[in-house]
Amino acid sequence: MKILLNNLKIKRYFLYILLFLLLNLLLNSCVKNKEKTLVIATTTSLYDSGLLDVIIPLFENKYGYEVKVLAIGTGEALKMGERGDADILLVHAPSAEKEFMERGLGKIRIKIMHNDFILTGPPNDPAKIKGLNIFQAFKKIAETKTLFVSRGDNSGTHKKELEIWKKISLKPEGDWYIETGQGMGISLRIASEKGGYILCDKATYNTLRQNLNLEITVEGDKILYNPYHLIIVNPEKFPSINYASAKQFMEFILSKEVLEIIRNFGKEKYGEPLFYIDYEGEK
Repeated sequence: MKILLNNLKIKRYFLYILLFLLLNLLLNSCVKNKEKTLVIATTTSLYDSGLLDVIIPLFENKYGYEVKVLAIGTGEALKMGERGDADILLVHAPSAEKEFMERGLGKIRIKIMHNDFILTGPPNDPAKIKGLNIFQAFKKIAETKTLFVSRGDNSGTHKKELEIWKKISLKPEGDWYIETGQGMGISLRIASEKGGYILCDKATYNTLRQNLNLEITVEGDKILYNPYHLIIVNPEKFPSINYASAKQFMEFILSKEVLEIIRNFGKEKYGEPLFYIDYEGEK
């Protein structure tokens, strides 16, 4: 009987050791997987351009990472950063970004590239705004109560639109003003279907224009400059941030090879690049 009890104790002892080793192996595997996973929160306009579909696989193949891209708009991306739920933010709302950095939520912020916002509308230009500047165009659309489609989603594009309305001291409201609450691509399609004007980034417009019944009505004003920044979320605020991996991605983006890809992206297909390099450290 004693021998049987001793054997049971030995078996139970080895079972505990085995369970401990398996649990330890599982935890180590989770940590390694976490270290090799990078979460990027970005704008829908950047995502819709197709640029990340080219760059991300190159990074994954070169360094063995799994990159999760969340295309949710600048406002939501910054909120993810505030919670420490993303390692990197690729965003385009400078004022909100500066506030984010001043609050100590970001470790590094660097300008990578830019394109421009444009105002697009139906080919027949019902508000007759072609030839006007962006402030005159917004004012005339409001005065004539011509359909205007807004993203209404606190994105970088929406913030820019609200900035323009504020500059001309107008609050858009009424049946002529529609908020989609959607990303850039969907909002453009809605404006096209309904025959309305919409502020958008030129990259997304060029990418989708063959399927849109929209033309550029206003472009080139200084206020329509649209810079994109990369922000690494502060690991001192959020210890779970993969800072080393995020920094490696930043260095990859700023390498001559990738900057050249960005510089030429879209040039052959659209006759002009979708983005222009702003990185001041480029040699």
